[in-house]
Amino acid sequence: MNTNKLEEVVDKIISSLGMDLVVGTPLAAGKPNHILNALYQKAKNNQDLKLTILTALTLQRPGGNSFLEKRFFDPLNERVFGNYPELDYAKDRDLNKIPENIQIIEFYYPPGKLLRNIHAQRNYLSTNYTHAVRDILNKKINVLCQQVGQGEIEGQSVLSLSCNTDITLDIINGAKERGMPLCVVGQINQDLPFMYGESVVSPKIFDIILDNRGLDYRVFGPPKMSVSPTDYMIGFHTSNLVKDDGEIQIGIGSLGDALVYSLCMRQENNPLYQKYKELFDITPETFPVLKEFGDTSPFQKGLFAATEMFVDSFEFLFRSKILKKKVYDHVILQRLINNGEVEEEFNQEILTFLLREKAISSTLTEEDFNFLKNFGIFKEDLTWLEDSIKTPHGDLIKPDLINNLLEIQNHCLGKKLRNGAVSHAGFFLGPQSFYRFLKDLPISERKLIRMKQVSNINHIYGHESIDRLQRKNGRFINNCMKVTLNGSASSDALENNRQVSGVGGQYNFVAMAHELPDARSILQLKSTRIGAKGKLESNIVFQYGNCTVPRHLRDIVVTEYGIADLRGKTDEEVAIELIQISDSRFQDQLILQAKQNGKISTSFKLSERFTSNFPKKYQFPLKAAQKEGLFNPFPFGTDLTEEEITIGRALKYLKAKKAKKLPFLKFILLCLFLRKDKRKFESYLERLKLVNAKGPEEIFYQKIIIGAMAASS
Repeated sequence: MNTNKLEEVVDKIISSLGMDLVVGTPLAAGKPNHILNALYQKAKNNQDLKLTILTALTLQRPGGNSFLEKRFFDPLNERVFGNYPELDYAKDRDLNKIPENIQIIEFYYPPGKLLRNIHAQRNYLSTNYTHAVRDILNKKINVLCQQVGQGEIEGQSVLSLSCNTDITLDIINGAKERGMPLCVVGQINQDLPFMYGESVVSPKIFDIILDNRGLDYRVFGPPKMSVSPTDYMIGFHTSNLVKDDGEIQIGIGSLGDALVYSLCMRQENNPLYQKYKELFDITPETFPVLKEFGDTSPFQKGLFAATEMFVDSFEFLFRSKILKKKVYDHVILQRLINNGEVEEEFNQEILTFLLREKAISSTLTEEDFNFLKNFGIFKEDLTWLEDSIKTPHGDLIKPDLINNLLEIQNHCLGKKLRNGAVSHAGFFLGPQSFYRFLKDLPISERKLIRMKQVSNINHIYGHESIDRLQRKNGRFINNCMKVTLNGSASSDALENNRQVSGVGGQYNFVAMAHELPDARSILQLKSTRIGAKGKLESNIVFQYGNCTVPRHLRDIVVTEYGIADLRGKTDEEVAIELIQISDSRFQDQLILQAKQNGKISTSFKLSERFTSNFPKKYQFPLKAAQKEGLFNPFPFGTDLTEEEITIGRALKYLKAKKAKKLPFLKFILLCLFLRKDKRKFESYLERLKLVNAKGPEEIFYQKIIIGAMAASS
């Protein structure tokens, strides 16, 4: 059923399935918000209708709790998010007002957002991304709905799953195999970039399609986060581990941006990159893992990305000619490429190589012909007719490679391989500039970013042969929150079991790194954090009550102070590696705990090279570099204005100050009684509508924000 009426969609779903709806919808940006809101309101107004929503990463416009935050976010939201419709269930969940007949189950949360939300904490589903389909099917899903893009290929109307190709097809196929009723619903949104690969589907897979241009809305585009000096140091260290002619997976956020910035510097200005590498003392002598697994040269062959999320910073790897290594979904062809026998611009010997490897028969079949044509080995304008190859001029060529090889080479061979990809990705999310980048790419280049199902990306099972060939020198780079001295990592929850985010695909990629011979898992970690009470804490700890990555899968950990290689090491060696890259303010305590528990020798003494791990060690050279235009807080641009960047920094300063009550009170008093020249801050006050403050409240906040801007600058 195709309709332009939202109410018809809801009525059709209920009439088909009854009053117990289990609705699956994609994580992040692929949710059809209008349909979800209509279903939610229907259930909210009718207690007899039971509604379960299965999803992940529910996105919301940033909101403000305080007077200043609301003044800051309201204009920003209007400008950045436009007509993006908020999800009603998310707003009610924030207020702990989800009705009893409705349940929202998610397997990944926006980091830290729902730590104290009762409904969310009780209804978190802990699952690896590759197991999400199984668990969703086990919950008896009967409605699957998502946004889709619309386009045309060879005169046929097709749809694109666009930003969420990840698990949709696996759910549809899984439901068919189990004989489960499933109503598949699509909402066409022409604001979505039209993507290719497994993203392209027939409209026939949908039972209901909502097609109404009046309901199109701006795809959710979170603004870029600022990159801190700590982020830059972690990213720069990690960039030394990425090999040319390799494969990469990157996580979202400022740490990913810092890594990509460093890789771009390595490619575009390698002498400058080497200068900072030497300045930061990143050498194989200091970090031996770099001898075998490191690389700091410019990228000649480039990188291929196999990543569950095509993060927006991949745009800049693509622009910098780093993300340029093409792979092909054919085992024998890919093996010939890896062995150096076949290149993208091939010669006539390619048929001989393929015949030798039994990729084709000596007398070509129609299947052989289609394979050769699909990958550009044969020209596009050839056709197959009556067991012969037909040219555009109508000539028939016998497909006999033994007796007719020369004629085939002269008249049939193309010049360049086609249908390669520089990336396989399950979903994507980014700022509006990233979506514009995807939309503006010529179709031939957009096809290089091939959308795939997560089952074809996040593990190698079922397609191991091709994955082993394509994922040469794999580097699976993720973020974590805590690492213990035995090498286990916590990335998704706290010791008290409160859920911070989710496992997502992290475990998948860590385990995969141990399955591939030249791959490494790299967990990026900020060495310290400010705790709930405003006290500095180490993120490298002796033990921790939550584990996302177990100790037997320990591999590489990177902090702002260096690289710890944990693979194949004893418990003592692992503890020492981690202490060496921890903040020096916590090293003595870590050493004491390890000695007391028999994990390192009582005679152990930390090398002097690692006893000066303090922020000033890297902050001073980075500040000097920033004066030369390097390592800036927003290396890839931002949706924020200059005024908003300054105000945002001041709001973060205030938030940090609030953690300690007495110092915060002193700060407030100073702001109220020390006079600052208001004219200096006039443009910022204008942005907050506080230039001409009226009444006690506005005057109070005017003084506070001036004080915060002065202090945070």
